[in-house]
Amino acid sequence: MKYTHIDTHTHLNLSAFNDDREEVLLRTREAGVAHINVGTKETTSQKAVEIAEANDGAWAIVGLHPIQTTPGHHDEETVGENGQPFNSKGEIFNKDFYRELAKSKKVVGIGECGFDYFHTTPESYEVQEGAFIAQIELANELNLPLMIHTRDPKAGGESPTGRSAYEDVHSILKHYAKVPGNIHFYAGTYEQAKKFFELGFTVSFTGVITFAKVYKEVVQFVPLDLMHAETDSPYVAPVPYRGKRCEPMYVKEVVKKIAEIKALPVEEVQEQLLKNAERLYGVRLI
Repeated sequence: MKYTHIDTHTHLNLSAFNDDREEVLLRTREAGVAHINVGTKETTSQKAVEIAEANDGAWAIVGLHPIQTTPGHHDEETVGENGQPFNSKGEIFNKDFYRELAKSKKVVGIGECGFDYFHTTPESYEVQEGAFIAQIELANELNLPLMIHTRDPKAGGESPTGRSAYEDVHSILKHYAKVPGNIHFYAGTYEQAKKFFELGFTVSFTGVITFAKVYKEVVQFVPLDLMHAETDSPYVAPVPYRGKRCEPMYVKEVVKKIAEIKALPVEEVQEQLLKNAERLYGVRLI
């Protein structure tokens, strides 16, 4: 099947899709949208692999999300729009478990890993850092790209290091990473993006760009061959689906907005984004 789009970061492996996952997968396939499900811990990484192995046009990335590395309750504010509150248990990154998962031919990366400073203490920072470095080491070993999570403190909050999450992620990647990867849900500046490009990383944009004007400049200046479009489903649905649970097929709205901001034909953007995903993740789309 020829795909017209790819959602490079989604979470059909989460409980938000437990009641109608097969229906969503069918809609996604009929819409011509390929997708990569990203793990957040052992169970959701396993589920991502199961979905990928059972469906054409689906791939998986496996790893441990930074907020899963310490125990705590994550409410609506922390989880994000359309997310379901949950309790993290403080999972330790088990390199052997994820190495075994990555034996699947449908696994195309390691993550999502990185730093989440939205609710962070100096103690949890150290735990996040350890899990981040361990996942980079596994990605280096397996020669798989990294899926990076980067979130700055909430308004009025403080970084545990006194620096932005983007600065700290860049520092760790520069020191440890020997593979390329993607900075997902990119919300940094163009100047910060250029530093990631120098390390062989790309950035990806979500449905937020369809309604938040603050993203216009960075989308405009990031080269088309160094970006991806994603939904981060079930979170932050784009216009015109605001308020609904997000789905991979809504990535088409992200692509349209990128084309609008860059004043390019939608078809040109679609084709280049497919090529970008093929180059980074080794998937076959065209």
